Amino acid sequence: MSYISGARSVDDEQVRIASSKIDGIGPKKAIQVRYRLGISWNIKIKELTKYQIDKMEQMIGQDHVVHWELKRGERADIERLISISCYRGIRHKYGLPLRGQRTHTNARTCRKLIRK
Repeated sequence: MSYISGARSVDDEQVRIASSKIDGIGPKKAIQVRYRLGISWNIKIKELTKYQIDKMEQMIGQDHVVHWELKRGERADIERLISISCYRGIRHKYGLPLRGQRTHTNARTCRKLIRK
């Protein structure tokens, strides 16, 4: 197990697959990072050198919003919605569905939390 940008990666996976499991990095961005570093398409994480891993982390950190930064941004957006008391903010606050889903017969889990 090695860590790349705060996410665990399995040593037997290819670089493009392991890097796409990082929050904020999809398949296309993973291929771009691999191409910019000049890494072969079939190389595995355990075959990378320490220098290549450091370079990959540096490149991902500079060019992309990943992992904790992404989660912090999402949380800030939700807090903003709650603070201005808009419809979506109120639904977030009470743990109800936000996007117009039916709650009369569905969404039982969130309605159980409200009844308690």
